[in-house]
Amino acid sequence: MAERTNKQNKALVIVIATVAATGGLLFGFDTGVISGAIPFFQKTFNIPDNWIEIITTSGLVGAVIGAMFSGRIADIIGRRKVILASAVIFAIGAVWSGASSSATMLVFARFFLGIAIGVSSFAVPLYIAEISPTKTRGTMVSMFQLLITIGIMVSYLSDSAFAVPDNDPAYISCWRPMFYVGVIPALIMFVGMIFLPETPRWLISKGFGDKCREVLEKVEEPLLVEEVITKMKADIEADKKNKIKWNDIFKKWLRVPLIIAIGIMFVQQFTGINTIIYYSPKIFLMSGFADAQAAVWASVSVGVVNVAFTILSLFMIDKLGRRKLYFIGLSGMVVALIAMGTCFALQATLGDSIKWVTISLVWVYIAFFAISLGPLGWLIISEVFPLSVRGIGSSIGALSNWLFNGVVAFTFFKIVKGLTMPGTEITLKGEDLGNPAGAFYLYALVGILGLIWGYFFIPETKNVTLEKIEEHWREGKLPRELKQ
Repeated sequence: MAERTNKQNKALVIVIATVAATGGLLFGFDTGVISGAIPFFQKTFNIPDNWIEIITTSGLVGAVIGAMFSGRIADIIGRRKVILASAVIFAIGAVWSGASSSATMLVFARFFLGIAIGVSSFAVPLYIAEISPTKTRGTMVSMFQLLITIGIMVSYLSDSAFAVPDNDPAYISCWRPMFYVGVIPALIMFVGMIFLPETPRWLISKGFGDKCREVLEKVEEPLLVEEVITKMKADIEADKKNKIKWNDIFKKWLRVPLIIAIGIMFVQQFTGINTIIYYSPKIFLMSGFADAQAAVWASVSVGVVNVAFTILSLFMIDKLGRRKLYFIGLSGMVVALIAMGTCFALQATLGDSIKWVTISLVWVYIAFFAISLGPLGWLIISEVFPLSVRGIGSSIGALSNWLFNGVVAFTFFKIVKGLTMPGTEITLKGEDLGNPAGAFYLYALVGILGLIWGYFFIPETKNVTLEKIEEHWREGKLPRELKQ
């Protein structure tokens, strides 16, 4: 009987995590969709690359705003309601983006949509972490990253389905339905979340003990329910005695988890992942692909690799652990970035073969990111903070992600131009695009520094309860000393 209950609980947890992680799919879709749309609306509105950076970054600014305010709101009204609100914003933003009649309107539409991306980037992994059993928490939260990658792949497929050749009359309007497609997953998430419960940790923190127990009995292993409730109550009582407030996130004993949350997002973003996600068609055009349609189709392969290796990470993250995956993945990314930089630096020598070498190296880079920094960033920020400030702490982590993301997106073409070696410039249809070799070398340098930082600050949270992680910080121990 107990075995049957365990199976039912595991199945329910998977359903809950999958529905909630649809927020990740929306996150990925609305992050990636602009990649394929750029060459087409750039021609529609007749705008230069600096406007492309502004439009792309406007969504990230919205994400910063969403991440900034969602933490405290989620602590007050609950994780579930915040996720429902983000679904509504996703739907409205998708319609607004597709209907934009000018570049300026598209900036505001992407900003509005970005608010939902920022909210979901914080609220969804937090929701999944708090409702998942301890033993499978890493895998469940990583489903958020999996759905992000699926969302990116879906956006690339959607973009390629609507993309047309340069000489097609529909060239200037084919980008609009690319954005409209985003309404579909938004509706799915909204309807699905209506039927899901609030997290037990939030319920008990607000005094809803019976509801907390009811949810735990559905999702946790039966033999652990009382133990988990006891630990949560003790955690809450300890927080009350210490009179912890939201701004206590900046207290000395919480300094380390705060550094971890901000630091891992810095490494995740400044190793250049979103230059590939946002600008891969432009990068592939620089490497020699014939036109925008061909470059968009090349981006689809990037999405497929991203999904495949994120699925692989689900089987690795709770077996190998966080630290091992961090070092394996980041090392592979650094090697791929150095190789990509060298590839573009030697473009004159490589000739037409550069496009095939480039796409192969992008696959390698994406594969190593997908098994490491991709899922680890969101997982770790949902694990390292105590319950009382977990909402605001995770929000700061998500906020950092979008701030760093925005800087990278806004500066990519500027860095490409600024670090282009004389004589290596790439020209496309009479336009000097610069050469991205220097940019890739710069991101590789950040990766090397990230390996050094990670040795001191990346904790091993595999199979460690959230309550024990909090106790570790209270005792002033080092991150690398954290063990089961």
